[in-house]
Amino acid sequence: MTREQYILATQQNNLRTETAQFYPVGIYGWRKRCLYFFVLLLLVTMIVNLAMTIWILKVMNFTVDGMGNLRVTKNGIRLEGVSEFLLPLYVKEIHSRKDSPLVLQSDRNVTVNARNQNGHLTGQMVVGANAVEAQCKRFEVKSNEDGKMLFAADEDEITIGADRLRVTGTEGAVFGHSVETPHIRAGPSQDLRLESPTRSLTMEAPKGVQISAVAGEFKASCRKELHLQSTDGEIFLDADNIRLGNLPQGSFTPSSPNSVGPRQTVYELCVCPNGKLYLSPAGSSSTCQSSSNICLWS
Repeated sequence: MTREQYILATQQNNLRTETAQFYPVGIYGWRKRCLYFFVLLLLVTMIVNLAMTIWILKVMNFTVDGMGNLRVTKNGIRLEGVSEFLLPLYVKEIHSRKDSPLVLQSDRNVTVNARNQNGHLTGQMVVGANAVEAQCKRFEVKSNEDGKMLFAADEDEITIGADRLRVTGTEGAVFGHSVETPHIRAGPSQDLRLESPTRSLTMEAPKGVQISAVAGEFKASCRKELHLQSTDGEIFLDADNIRLGNLPQGSFTPSSPNSVGPRQTVYELCVCPNGKLYLSPAGSSSTCQSSSNICLWS
């Protein structure tokens, strides 16, 4: 080997030795400390989340059947205790347990709406502090035992299906227009009174009006005229005693001075051509005169 070849070979070996250096592999220094810190922070967050999840499950009472007061059964959803709904509730049926009532409570009012398939309002019931309002085509109240209709109201009429309508107010019942009924009766040991303070009282029936007082008296009074009229029949007064009080007494001049005694105790009931009644002293013959002062000045 010549000298030049030896020098060249020696230089190549030195270059190989210098290039074969070792570099460290991994994360060191502040990068390693930051990585450990983030791993520790993630571990703490997971532990806190797990603890909060367990606490929420414990507080909300989550079970296989539901959560808290809510239980999911085969018939639907069951709520125990007091429940509050902040948003609208859409259900098909709401009912309480057999041993407890159903209570719907609100700070302002309770509104129940019924809508059709198009979402239009068809019925509404509002229970407020001052009134209970129902808006529908027909409102009905039925008996719980046999389903008999007790009360019904629509735009045309109001129907009361109960066997007896009792008004317990001191002022009675006030009707602004006509009333149709087959029977009006007072309660036991009470008087029946039909009164019109400022207008007239009219009772009409196609087949007759019957007024009877079995254990008491019947009294009809008015401020002006009392008309008893029968167009096709007669007015029949059937009683042991018929008394007409406060009838005026007409004057009569006898043809003979001895025809009427000085103390007159018997009178004759006379009728004027205009229908007015008056009393005239009874005599051996009729003492009624169409020219009496009662008939002339009435």
